[in-house]
Amino acid sequence: MSSFSCWVLPAALLALLCCPGSAEKAFEVYIWPEQVVVESSGSLEVNCSTNCAQPESGGLETSLTKTLLASQARWCQFLISDISQDTVLLCHFTCLGEQQSKNATISVYHPPKQVILKLQPTSVTMGNPFTIECSVPGVAPLESLTLTLLRGRETLYNQTFEGATVVPQEAVATLNVTAHREDGHHNFSCQAELDLRSRGGGIVRSISEPQVLEVYAINKLRPRHCGHRLQVNRRKTEEHLHPHRHSR
Repeated sequence: MSSFSCWVLPAALLALLCCPGSAEKAFEVYIWPEQVVVESSGSLEVNCSTNCAQPESGGLETSLTKTLLASQARWCQFLISDISQDTVLLCHFTCLGEQQSKNATISVYHPPKQVILKLQPTSVTMGNPFTIECSVPGVAPLESLTLTLLRGRETLYNQTFEGATVVPQEAVATLNVTAHREDGHHNFSCQAELDLRSRGGGIVRSISEPQVLEVYAINKLRPRHCGHRLQVNRRKTEEHLHPHRHSR
């Protein structure tokens, strides 16, 4: 881990500058934020501070790329860049020869940027089955993801995934249903919800493009063919009974 010092004072000067009675107050170290989620390859500003009036030294240790933005005797502000994996930051200060530290936890997430909904088939006869499939590529952490299949505003099905892996994976939810007349009157869609509240974040939502299902009634598919055949047969009968009428 690399370390960046905020402030250094000689011990003799420290003894002169410390306020009377300051040693009676407990020496503490603070880091903010203590728990946070960051999108992969993102950045984060971190504040490291202490209640010691004149600390001898202090800094932030991390294996990630960091830049000191500002500092004074009791605090430092850093920019942590290119965060690509879960990590722990260590803030530390030394006061009157005593060292204290505080940790911060950073979790990385991959948002559901693309939500794809497919209806198979896209046209179906009423009473026949069709499949609704929703897929989200490259999302993490998977155990925080819920996919909800919707018909209009009505929830047809939702699935919350399991698994503690932080590697981005594809999530797929599938529902087999029977076509009804009202299915042709509503749009179908899929909502992806990544709940990061337990890791210090919020809820990230994305929704697919709406899809339309064409639903046909069985009794409306055949009359055209039957009617056409009836007209042809009727004409042939008339030609047979009245040949001179059709020869003119």
